[in-house]
Amino acid sequence: MSSDQSSDKKKKNSFTIIKDDSTDGHGGYGAGTISLENMSPVIVDPNENKAYVDMGAMHARSEIERRVKWIPERDEVPNGKLYWIVWVNVERGENGPYYGGVTGSEIRVDREIKRAYKSMAQHVTHMEKSLKGKIIVEHMDDQSKKLLKEFLVEFHEDMWNNSTDELKDALSIK
Repeated sequence: MSSDQSSDKKKKNSFTIIKDDSTDGHGGYGAGTISLENMSPVIVDPNENKAYVDMGAMHARSEIERRVKWIPERDEVPNGKLYWIVWVNVERGENGPYYGGVTGSEIRVDREIKRAYKSMAQHVTHMEKSLKGKIIVEHMDDQSKKLLKEFLVEFHEDMWNNSTDELKDALSIK
């Protein structure tokens, strides 16, 4: 693999880790606003046994979300393939950056009929909870949790090691 291909792959699979905080005390424009700069959406695809970052999901434009009509009723997409958009927020602790908030939101996509299910309310709530450092993955299937854990560990083992026991326990398969 050439160095150009390697750097392209890194760009596609990168987290927005830690950036300047718009609420750092200057009191100017943007003070008191919520920053999404430390959040990255991880797509977990249990059908293909993979997990990856797709920043397009921040604006409902990830690859899996494109070219389908969204239906608010899961029953209307009975043959939809399961995917998860996992909202991962990175925080900085005394030992360095760690995965602070991790929340999984379900998506069902049926490419054949070009229909998909997603609860916008759940996605918005989960994004907000991730920003607040909550861990919400108990509703995810074991295979998806395993894929997510493997991805987070492989992506940045130090961030995984610095993360809370709550996250590690939530993603451990019993």
